[in-house]
Amino acid sequence: MVSNEVYLLPLNDDGSPQVPGEYIYIASNSRERIIVRFTIEGTSSICRHGSLWVNIPEEGAEFRRDKFREFKLIPDFNRTLEISIPIFQAGAYCFYTTYAELPDLASDLRTDALAKSTYKETPRYYIDVAPRLVLDGRPLPLPALSVFTVISKFMGEYPKDWERHLGGISDRGYNMIHFTPLQVRGASNSPYSIYDQLSWDPVCFPHGEKDVHEMVDSLEKNHSLLSLTDIVLNHTAHNSAWLEEHPDAGYNLITAPWLESAYLLDTKLLELSSNLQSLGLPTQLKSTDDLLLIMDAIKKQVIGKIRLWEFYAIDVDRDVDAGVKAWVAGRVEFPEDSLGPDGFIGLKNASLKEQAEFIIKYGILNHDRLGERYRRTVHPTVAAALLSAIFGRYEGEGGPTPDRSAAETRLASILDEANLPFYKEYDAEINEILEQLFNRIKYCRLDDHGPKLGEVNDKNPLIETYFTRLPQNSVTSKHKKEELVLVNNGWVWAGNAMIDNAGPRSRAYLRREVIIWGDCVKLRYGDSPADSPFLWDYMTTYARTLAKYFAGLRIDNAHSTPIHVAEHILDEARRVRPDLYVVAELFTGSEEMDYVFVKRLGLSSLIREAMQAWSTGELSRLVHRHGGRPIGSFEVDELLRVDSKTSVSPTASHASYASQGESEFDDSKFSSRDIIRRIKPVPVHALFMDCTHDNETPAQKRDARDTLPNTALVGMCASATGSVMGYDEIYPKLVDLVNETRLYTSESSDKPVRIGGGKNGIGGIKKLLNQIHTLMGKDGYDETHVHHEGQYITVHRVHPESRKGYFLIAHTAFPGYGNGNGAFNPVHLTGTRARHLGSWMLEVDATEETKRKVLEDKRHLRGLPSRVVDVPGVRMETKGKDTIIAVLDQFPPGSIALFETWIPAAEHSTGLDSYVTSGAKKAFAGLSLVDLNLLLYRGEAEERDSSNGKDGCYDIPGHGKLVYAGLQGWWSLLKDIISENNLAHPLCQHLREGQWALDYIVGRLERLASTPGHERLGKPAVWFKERFDALRRIPSFLLPRYFGLVVRTAYRAAWERGIELMSENVRDGQWFLHSLAMVGVQLTGTVKSASLYPKTIVPSMSAGLDHFAVEWARCWGRDIFISLRGMYLGTGRFDEAREHILAFASVLKHGQIPNLLNSGTAPRYNSRDSIWFFLQCIQECVKFAPEGFDLLRAKVKRRFLPYDDTWFDMDDPRAYSEESTIEEIIQEALQRHAGGMSYREANAGPGLDSQMTDEGFNIDIKVDWDNGILFGGNQHNCGTWMDKMGESTRAGSKGVPGTPRDGAAVEITGLLYSTLAWLSKSHAEGKYKYDSVTRTDGSSIGFDAWADLIRANFERCYFVPLSSKEDAQYDVNPAIINRRGIYKDLYRSGKEYEDYQLRPNFPIAMAVAPDLFDPGHAIHALSVADKVLRGPTGMATLDPADLNYRPYYVNSDDSDDFATAKGRNYHQGPEWLWPTGFFLRALLKFDLQRRDTEEGRTEAFQQVTRRLMGCKKMIRENVWAGLAELTQKNGEFCPDSCGTQAWSAACLIDLYMDAAKEQGAKGSFFLPTRSK
Repeated sequence: MVSNEVYLLPLNDDGSPQVPGEYIYIASNSRERIIVRFTIEGTSSICRHGSLWVNIPEEGAEFRRDKFREFKLIPDFNRTLEISIPIFQAGAYCFYTTYAELPDLASDLRTDALAKSTYKETPRYYIDVAPRLVLDGRPLPLPALSVFTVISKFMGEYPKDWERHLGGISDRGYNMIHFTPLQVRGASNSPYSIYDQLSWDPVCFPHGEKDVHEMVDSLEKNHSLLSLTDIVLNHTAHNSAWLEEHPDAGYNLITAPWLESAYLLDTKLLELSSNLQSLGLPTQLKSTDDLLLIMDAIKKQVIGKIRLWEFYAIDVDRDVDAGVKAWVAGRVEFPEDSLGPDGFIGLKNASLKEQAEFIIKYGILNHDRLGERYRRTVHPTVAAALLSAIFGRYEGEGGPTPDRSAAETRLASILDEANLPFYKEYDAEINEILEQLFNRIKYCRLDDHGPKLGEVNDKNPLIETYFTRLPQNSVTSKHKKEELVLVNNGWVWAGNAMIDNAGPRSRAYLRREVIIWGDCVKLRYGDSPADSPFLWDYMTTYARTLAKYFAGLRIDNAHSTPIHVAEHILDEARRVRPDLYVVAELFTGSEEMDYVFVKRLGLSSLIREAMQAWSTGELSRLVHRHGGRPIGSFEVDELLRVDSKTSVSPTASHASYASQGESEFDDSKFSSRDIIRRIKPVPVHALFMDCTHDNETPAQKRDARDTLPNTALVGMCASATGSVMGYDEIYPKLVDLVNETRLYTSESSDKPVRIGGGKNGIGGIKKLLNQIHTLMGKDGYDETHVHHEGQYITVHRVHPESRKGYFLIAHTAFPGYGNGNGAFNPVHLTGTRARHLGSWMLEVDATEETKRKVLEDKRHLRGLPSRVVDVPGVRMETKGKDTIIAVLDQFPPGSIALFETWIPAAEHSTGLDSYVTSGAKKAFAGLSLVDLNLLLYRGEAEERDSSNGKDGCYDIPGHGKLVYAGLQGWWSLLKDIISENNLAHPLCQHLREGQWALDYIVGRLERLASTPGHERLGKPAVWFKERFDALRRIPSFLLPRYFGLVVRTAYRAAWERGIELMSENVRDGQWFLHSLAMVGVQLTGTVKSASLYPKTIVPSMSAGLDHFAVEWARCWGRDIFISLRGMYLGTGRFDEAREHILAFASVLKHGQIPNLLNSGTAPRYNSRDSIWFFLQCIQECVKFAPEGFDLLRAKVKRRFLPYDDTWFDMDDPRAYSEESTIEEIIQEALQRHAGGMSYREANAGPGLDSQMTDEGFNIDIKVDWDNGILFGGNQHNCGTWMDKMGESTRAGSKGVPGTPRDGAAVEITGLLYSTLAWLSKSHAEGKYKYDSVTRTDGSSIGFDAWADLIRANFERCYFVPLSSKEDAQYDVNPAIINRRGIYKDLYRSGKEYEDYQLRPNFPIAMAVAPDLFDPGHAIHALSVADKVLRGPTGMATLDPADLNYRPYYVNSDDSDDFATAKGRNYHQGPEWLWPTGFFLRALLKFDLQRRDTEEGRTEAFQQVTRRLMGCKKMIRENVWAGLAELTQKNGEFCPDSCGTQAWSAACLIDLYMDAAKEQGAKGSFFLPTRSK
């Protein structure tokens, strides 16, 4: 079987990758293809006429950066789109998306909407796939690289001396050699000043390319060394012959005219340098006073004479003449938007400065860059326009307007004023020039840390010239003299890497900011090959030649190489060698900018240098940065193996996916399984060098003895590491690349290297360190603990699964440490065994005399006399399971101790990681959804209910109680802890301190499994016990990691089991639908104190947690039947739906179901809307459940007598003495309402409701048979879902409902109509035996007639017309209307203004009874609600424009505020989530109605998807793993809200059900339907 290594890459709604930092780095250990699987929500914004574009080539095709393949994004509301694209080789790949921007929701559809859509292209994102290096036929991962740098010109005679050195390098355990450039060198003899990029150094390689080929072959075959060499792209030697033929390859005064002023300055400075003596100025600078004399001469002899200001200013005489001529000729032009609100008059009356500003803003040409003198020019017609505004049109010399002379005078004064900011610009630049010159000359001539160049003469001029002046000869004679002046290359301190320092946007060369390399000419590539054809072709050939022979390229000065050039060059190199290792010398000064280069170029590693550390603390920081993940890090890499569709929890710490989507390859050809991996955020990989060929050595910067601990610390890092020839040998100083002529010597090159101590360098120890480094890199030892203590650094690096590792103690040797041990406390390796591999110290004779002798050797580069000796100063002892390592008397600076470590408790027979992550699916396979409620969830109150008050949720010190006792409680914390690798979290600390959490989980499951009915939890209990028993012996510092592995494994298995038990539409749906469906598992469970029946315990639905968990507060009739359709029917839980319907049917009284069930013992009948949601659910259950209409024949025992309002207790013999069918229950409910009702709640008074006034217990319900609408309630009660009663005596609101909503609530009218229409149809089909009800006058009315009556009057009674001209057609009071184009919330309420309040209730009626609404009116009202009421997640419960709007709910606040005290404003502005589902259902329904094209229908779905973003975010981040009850204004967190609410989630499942119905015709989604 083939395993496909699949990397999930989910995209956000805007097309950006869901990877922190957007750095997508893939390093696979497989030699096979890898697959990147893009996952995109089916109707995200980018799916609107969207396409995914990738430049990943098909197998066998050549990579072209600009060649993109298109993958159409076919919208699907119920799916996550998947596009799986195989990648066959390493490289830097790119993707982006294009799409038509989704327009704002509009009540009117424009037929040309799509044509006018803004088509957008997202930024480009990069996927970097690491090269897969192979050495000796085996993979060599990048962290296993040990790189060694040599400078070829010091290697001696080829091949004799070379082979000797190469053998010594290999013998020391290095596996890659880095050659500085091997090409012919220029006049300076620097390897980086290349004379001819296509020719090899004839001294080293007399036979040219043939010798190079043989050398590279010998490296791999004879020495097991891969090869790496520099590629130098940004400059060439100043005497390169091809420059004379192609000076346009550089920046000269023709190709870069903006450098003219810099060249003039440079030339004049050189002239001054030659004339110092004749001017009586010092040529040997001895003090700052001498320098000040020269600086004064620069001001007078250079700055003063070359008139640099002319490069900044405008030529007033020239431009006055041109402007006045244009004015006289009538050539006048006012640029667009140049005249202010006062027009010509304003410009005429403007001040001189304002008129000058007009010229600067609108009239300056050539303002983009410097160039020739007086390049800046005033546009004559704009100058003429200004003159015409001031003087009017020119009428001739004798005319009424001023003459030319007056105009010239006026314009000259304006242009003089306009020149002022240009002169200020000039002054600032001159100051910068002088400061840069002063500092540079001082550094070169006077500073102690500078080169002290000595006398100023022709060889060492006062300044380093910025320009190469090509010689005049037969080749150059065909060029203009301006072409023969080429700017030299260099670098700018803290410069912007994306700005070309010699380009038109920079003045670095004029400002003398460049630290110049006088032997190198900067190369000019331009924007594309067309700008410099020869150079692009030449350097491409150079790159391809290097890639032909070398396994890797080091980009010299990558930060100053134009990034588009580097892209092209690397693309060409990778065509030759796809798995090219690319390392860069990159110093942009910003990590963010580093990432830009890394991503676009696909850089494998960035060079980082340990010798840059100035202290032990800083060195410790660098080692920590490159060392790897912390020990005990959470495992986040491999996710799961799948052979088919798998459900994935969105709260798991990885990207989620739902179904197989579009794939551009045929998987049917393979017998395969997918190994799914998450793309992890990773830092840029480093090539961490102990010292580079650019660094000063330890003998120079620190203490020579630091050579050993410095390199040992580097070798312990989980990155590629490297060194340079001379480091192991302890060369006394940095080798001068340019001027040095001596040859290398090394003890390791002359005799076999043996591990351990020895003389003349550290080769024997380096061999051991390199072997360990390579082993750890190959095997994946990527966890490290770094500890800094005084002069000491310890590093412990381990394998994340086997827990084997290596431990290093390093005593650093920075200046001033002396020879003592320093302070170092014993090291306790908890639960760990260790084997001492050795302790060594480095002794070096670094006296000045010895250094002098070594440096005076004329022929050879030699190291300082040294030896590595064994150190007895380390003691290791075992105490119980722990190992204690202590430093004794002799362990001076320059010492190291090395140990091999292992953890016996982790040595499980199958591997501890494998064992603890195995078997969960099997153990959980038999669980029911109710079992899963116990395993995964259970809030504090539920847990105490099931344990008789003994047990609650787990309390973590420093954090607090988990929200659930089950696995979700743990996982809600762990998912973020794992993704952030937050080992400092209080949970991790708690686990390290003890195993109480393990005991809790196992003990809880064992207790539950012993409970009758929950025996199936026994297997999970055993599974947990066995896994945790395996963990009890491991060191405590590892417990967080393994606890996380166990919980994650169990959580996923439980989650998948839950989804498996759902209906097909859920199983095949998006992650969000999975999450919504699992809310039903959260909130449906067995609670002893809150069964659906008084004597039989069955699972019941909680309205929400944690407020509505147990006893009377758990089961609310209204909440249950608002939730039932989505939570049960939409997920295939038909048995639970039936049970809840039967239970509430059994307690029907007054034609109502209770608001509070209280297990049927003391139900309360105070909600007028609950019965209608109940009847709607029966309708839906008949439609979806397999039982169908047979549900209506089901019988229930009645808690109260039919058609009888008498109340009696449970023990009364009349209780449950009568029986009715569901059909009879329906009819009774309708008949009681049709006949009207007036009753007082049973047991009315403070004992029933301490807040209610006496009048509030009186319930009146009746139908107005003039319109068929049902009315009820009064101003003293609140019988709909907006049921907050005032409670504050202090504020005077006690007993005053916040929202009485008496009269005819719009949603009740819609639900009533829906029921009537359904029953009418069902009777006509012979499925419901009743056809009518009896009215109060004794007459009967058919269901169809009643429904028709409502439909005929609905718009008249509820719609508020947009235009007052239509008021007569509707039942409205214009004096009270606050907002038009909406539907009333109420009809004929006790306070008339309340009718007209905009609330989110009308969409409920729209969703269940759409044919009551005029479609045009409906979509307009929905558009208003969308703008006015919709928040990020919920719907505002009141129009913000209403005077009663109070959007912040604080139930505990007992203030004097009548409106808000004790939370009276519960429904007066806070944003509730469940109405969002009905709003979106209505929006989808009515928006689709008006669409007649496939594109339009797609847009309708996308409008809905856009409005789900907040809910998706909430369910991902919410510790309750659900959707909250409500939020404050604009989605702000509400502390008094339930954390998860049944209807909040269920109503969105309703939405998915509606969407499925709309898309069902395409076969893309299957509704749960009855199949009897």
